[in-house]
Amino acid sequence: ISVAEYQKLIKAQPKAKAKRATKVKTERVVSEGEATLAQHLKAHGVSFEQEFRFCVDRKWRADFHIVGHKLLVEVEGGIWSGGRHTRAKGYIGDMEKYNAAVALGYRVLRFSTEQVKSGFAINGILGLVE
Repeated sequence: ISVAEYQKLIKAQPKAKAKRATKVKTERVVSEGEATLAQHLKAHGVSFEQEFRFCVDRKWRADFHIVGHKLLVEVEGGIWSGGRHTRAKGYIGDMEKYNAAVALGYRVLRFSTEQVKSGFAINGILGLVE
């Protein structure tokens, strides 16, 4: 078989499709902002739930639910590093999620990690719950 015939034969073979990588379920890592906000809420005696599923039809969860106030709090990470929340698909998904929360009667507060660490977030939350 000549080189030309070999190359024709190889090109005629159907190429195998690349397999999609499967997602492995791992434990969720709590961000620095979420850990700090949890400490602030505990220190001020504010009752809360983390990873609160607010919509039964979707798998949406809020970082925090302030119990008894129908208040959801999100700590937005990766805003300076081009994270999920600042790219188009993630941003649109967040809008859908937050609009659904409001339609279900929740108030939604969003804070950056820097706002949580500075105390701005806990002050805003306390202003609504006290």
